[in-house]
Amino acid sequence: FSGTDLVDGSCAHPIIPGRVSPLLPANHVTMAKGTGLVHTAPAHGMEDYSVASHHQLPMDCLVDESGFFTEAAGPELKNKNVLEEGNEAVIQMLQAAGSLLKEEKYVHSYPYDWRTKKPMIIRASKQWFVNTANVKAAAQDLLKKVKVIPTSAVNRMLEMLDRRTFWCISRQRCWGVP
Repeated sequence: FSGTDLVDGSCAHPIIPGRVSPLLPANHVTMAKGTGLVHTAPAHGMEDYSVASHHQLPMDCLVDESGFFTEAAGPELKNKNVLEEGNEAVIQMLQAAGSLLKEEKYVHSYPYDWRTKKPMIIRASKQWFVNTANVKAAAQDLLKKVKVIPTSAVNRMLEMLDRRTFWCISRQRCWGVP
């Protein structure tokens, strides 16, 4: 049967007794690789976030900034590195629950950090989004006071600011970096 036969169904969580997860359609999931069904982790990727937002699912993030499971993941996983001992702990938990159907090595296409050459974990972080004309006008006025080299770039930057509809005020990176 196809994944569409399961839409509006649900499944029991393999480790957490009593937790039920809905089976939802997602445009980014295809039969090209695998079954066409995948788990959704709303706090760990844009496509998953979009599906969860559309269906008003919680955005639980069980991984901290350093890649370790948080207390919310449970005592068996807390403080374990997700890509190392945490992965092994999850496998052991699935085996103990009788929920592991098959285990095999798989090379996952994680994004890699160009500096460390290590896999990165995408996770949600808090940001503030502003949609006001006042912010746009202030940014344009301030940009006019900045010495830009080459000077021809000022007009392109002003046009970009004029087209922008949302602003993310964030302390996650240096200001001015795209």
